[in-house]
Amino acid sequence: MQRRQLLKSIALGSAALPLAPLAAQATPEQDTQFLFSLNTSTISGQKLSLVKTLETAARAGYDGVEVWLRDIDAYLEQGGSLAALKKVLDDNGLKAFNAIGFATWMAQDPEKSKTGFALMEKEMNMLAAIGCTRVAAPAIGADAPVDPFEGGEKYAQLIDLGRKTGVMPQLEFWGAYPPFYHLSQALAVAAAANDPDARLLPDIYHLFRGGSGFEGLKLINGAAVEVFHLNDYSDQIPRLEQQDKDRIYPGDGVAPLDDVMQTLKTMGGTKILSLELFNPGYWAQDANLVAKTGLEKMKALV
Repeated sequence: MQRRQLLKSIALGSAALPLAPLAAQATPEQDTQFLFSLNTSTISGQKLSLVKTLETAARAGYDGVEVWLRDIDAYLEQGGSLAALKKVLDDNGLKAFNAIGFATWMAQDPEKSKTGFALMEKEMNMLAAIGCTRVAAPAIGADAPVDPFEGGEKYAQLIDLGRKTGVMPQLEFWGAYPPFYHLSQALAVAAAANDPDARLLPDIYHLFRGGSGFEGLKLINGAAVEVFHLNDYSDQIPRLEQQDKDRIYPGDGVAPLDDVMQTLKTMGGTKILSLELFNPGYWAQDANLVAKTGLEKMKALV
């Protein structure tokens, strides 16, 4: 009888508790800082020089940029230097948050993978010289679905290389790339690497295009995402027919961006939101207008 009375008291006491605070405790607000980056692909169609591209980003008000290694190579081939490029970034008040390259480190073929690691080391050293501390690490070169354990072993090696050079690899998946297209694959490879410096680089378009959806983001610890590619998509083109060129400004499409922003806020820490677009319609416009419009739309979400 005493046990029944005790259970009844617990039930009554629980019912009297305010529900709103409990819900708030389940998803506490974290101290999250958002920084804004321009992935230079967004205005690459205007065919500006790398220096002019950086100046455009600075005028628009971005905190930093994601540069493409092919653009750095072209800049060096035209007589520029890494020291001069770093000065351009510094003079414009920009951080080189991340870089985009295509080294074949994840390839199953041993020689192709070895070549990819060598290229990654070279590029990491270049990036370190301009103050860039991250580089995207997609699974380009893989010929079949990536085995998570093999991929995790290679990613762990790449992280070691990142610590050596000071430029940390951000594991990236592409929604239309069959060997490595889904968030679950990236999560598995990162887990198999078993390294505290493992990082994921999610992208709205790739999460949609590959069928990952957005709920899986809630499984990621805040420290595991530093850079997030921001864009949007329309519902006028079937998912499997959408291409990079169909990306649109964040907020102009149907992606659940409010929910995604809340998920990122809940993670806590610093999140670099990087506008990555490849839209020919935007490339036909003034680069200053595109950069400014993109930043305004990102800030409106935050």
